[in-house]
Amino acid sequence: MEELGGMKRFAVLLCAEDSDYVKKKYGGYFGVFVRMLAEDGEIWDVFRVSTGHFPSDEEIGLYDGFVITGSCNDAHGNDAWICKLLVLLNKLDSLNKKVLGICFGHQILARSLGGKVARAATGWDIGVRTIHFSTSINTLANLKLPARLSLIECHRDEVRELPSKVEVLASSDKTKVEMFRYGDHIMGVQGHPEYTKDILTHLIDRLLQRNYIEEWNATKGRDSVDEHEPDREAWKQLCTSFLKGRL
Repeated sequence: MEELGGMKRFAVLLCAEDSDYVKKKYGGYFGVFVRMLAEDGEIWDVFRVSTGHFPSDEEIGLYDGFVITGSCNDAHGNDAWICKLLVLLNKLDSLNKKVLGICFGHQILARSLGGKVARAATGWDIGVRTIHFSTSINTLANLKLPARLSLIECHRDEVRELPSKVEVLASSDKTKVEMFRYGDHIMGVQGHPEYTKDILTHLIDRLLQRNYIEEWNATKGRDSVDEHEPDREAWKQLCTSFLKGRL
């Protein structure tokens, strides 16, 4: 693989529209992910796949890893760009490229591997939630992770089923599949390790304005943000170590 002067290269596959707030404060969701995952001497690019901007086969070869973001779309839907994304993900799997999926990204990866994604039977999950790791997490993490970590969540769909080749790494009281991996090159996280508390509170306002959620959802989400601190540094380490092949 060609690298510019030995520099590692990563791409964010952006599946959502940037909100004005995130654009202004963080340079869009691309900026949010770069802030969490980028290290010195790396090149980071973005492909806005939800508007039809996909990497070509030649471009795919340039990258060491890919990150799939959250989205307002359903990972179980069949929009043209989602179908095209599934084709791309199968290609990345066959090339053994590192792929990290977050929220919608986690769900679409599960679907591409033969899993089933659907509306969560228990409805929206919005706020800070405790994630419980399976014991096998420590076989892949040199990070000495605790048995549980807090994570910001904002989703109404979930991964219902996964084929046996995919390993579930974490669950919560609300969601059976909070995290999974396939081989050493694909990993999904249902929550939002990249989110700050202010990003979530602004998103709650947007969801409420658009009637996606009810007032009680919003209140519950805001309260959990006030009461609990997400373990952002530990999640950053975990996601970065996976993407850079250090696990």
